[in-house]
Amino acid sequence: MEKTPGELEIIRKYFDDFSPEEIRQLGALGDLYAAWNAKINVISRKDIDSLYERHILHSLSIAAAFDFQPAMEVIDIGTGGGFPGIPLAIVFPQTKFHLVDSIGKKLKVVDAVASAIGLTNVTTAHVRAEEIKGRKFDVAVSRAVAPLKDLWTWSRPLLRKSGSSSSGLICLKGGDLAAEISASGLHPRIVEINQIFPRDYFHEKYLLQVPF
Repeated sequence: MEKTPGELEIIRKYFDDFSPEEIRQLGALGDLYAAWNAKINVISRKDIDSLYERHILHSLSIAAAFDFQPAMEVIDIGTGGGFPGIPLAIVFPQTKFHLVDSIGKKLKVVDAVASAIGLTNVTTAHVRAEEIKGRKFDVAVSRAVAPLKDLWTWSRPLLRKSGSSSSGLICLKGGDLAAEISASGLHPRIVEINQIFPRDYFHEKYLLQVPF
């Protein structure tokens, strides 16, 4: 059956190198999240019908701008319903993703979705990032969780130097970020998502990377 706008074709418009398995897994997310969101609200009601644009494609802007190598380890801080971690784990199947959140019921959805589509490179933990001890990651990703200053405070102790241009903190942000960046004292690399995916929804949405 031909996919309608708002579903998988939105993703395939911008990526042409996904394997059949990755296409299958991405294609399964719509029904899975719709079913789980009816039980446990992890995505706003107004956004669930735009899942592929507002959550999956948004998450995959990281994949469009950065390359994660096999055997790299990535932590998704405050993953919520699994974004950006689940879409990234699909398209980087050799990279290990650890998705953490302080709200346990959200991770129930993440675990169920990952299991249903056969993701073997995802682990989860019901924990705040600042409580994690004794683990190191190559990359920390996050989506609209906290101010940049706080994200860096939480992620920096969890990062190790890997020599990759994708290492450090990569976060998805929106709006006027001048004050937030100034308050952080950091000088992140800034990527306009609208330059990657020229769609109205991504106006004033950005990727910020703080290398480590």
